[in-house]
Amino acid sequence: MPDNRLILKAKYFFQLVALSALWGASFMLTRMAAPALGPNLAAALRMVLATLMLSLIMYKLKTPWPLRHWRELFLLGLLAVAGPHLLYARSSLDLPAGYGALLTVTSVLFGAFASAWLKEESLSLPKMLGCTLGFAGAALVVRLGPVEPSHTLVVAALTCMAGAAISGISTPYLKKSIARMEPLQITAGMHAAAVVLMLPGALYDLPQAHFSLRAMSAVMVMGFVTSGLAYWMYMRIMRHVPPMAALSSTFLSTGFGVLWAVLLLDEPTSAAMASGGGLILLACMLVMGLNPLRWKLSGMADYVSDLPASRHK
Repeated sequence: MPDNRLILKAKYFFQLVALSALWGASFMLTRMAAPALGPNLAAALRMVLATLMLSLIMYKLKTPWPLRHWRELFLLGLLAVAGPHLLYARSSLDLPAGYGALLTVTSVLFGAFASAWLKEESLSLPKMLGCTLGFAGAALVVRLGPVEPSHTLVVAALTCMAGAAISGISTPYLKKSIARMEPLQITAGMHAAAVVLMLPGALYDLPQAHFSLRAMSAVMVMGFVTSGLAYWMYMRIMRHVPPMAALSSTFLSTGFGVLWAVLLLDEPTSAAMASGGGLILLACMLVMGLNPLRWKLSGMADYVSDLPASRHK
């Protein structure tokens, strides 16, 4: 008879890999949509499509809207969805998709700061070292990468990192919300809130928008797949694994993001970019308490080994 615990480990591991592949593609898709539609409109349309899909799923599953938690959902919508996606879309106008994928890894660093501020965990010396290495790696990617350094590139990189900061800060709040709401309710509610928050900016971009087939196809994939389905999948994973295990998908999504950008957009790469990305990944491993000398790709599944037996039903 197969070991049920091993099957569960494999299940969550492959879910994290699939999630990472989906989110890694979003950097490339954003770069395809934002220049034509405008960053505000592209991000807003993505949220609208995600909300529509999640609303249909809620209707089919007869899941009620968590209206009494609307204040919390608006906060989550701002921190986890509207803020990061808007800043990512804005930075994609001047930042190559591979750069964006690498810089968003810093969300793990900001997540560590947020957890410490909320008294959920302390910042040890290895974690502080990790934060320092993370920002050094981000600087290396921007200053020594294959794209000529410029004021525009630096501003775009800082904008992308601001989105990563907001995303990281949202992590402990998302984990707490699972105790009060179902993953589907949280995902649908915060995307609906994000639509409201993004509406003014979308209306501002609307007159100059160019609704090309390429841009709209990218938005549809992002809305239905990388936002709607992927975020619901992420919240379901967070319900069954520790927060740091769920955040480990950030590592793989970075690799997939660079891979898609190089393979499909023919973006250049360099040794400096790889070195900066390596520093960022090493930094995040230190922040998460992972030993780089012992960690293996398959080790991510070991995070679920401490789960209570009641969750293995």
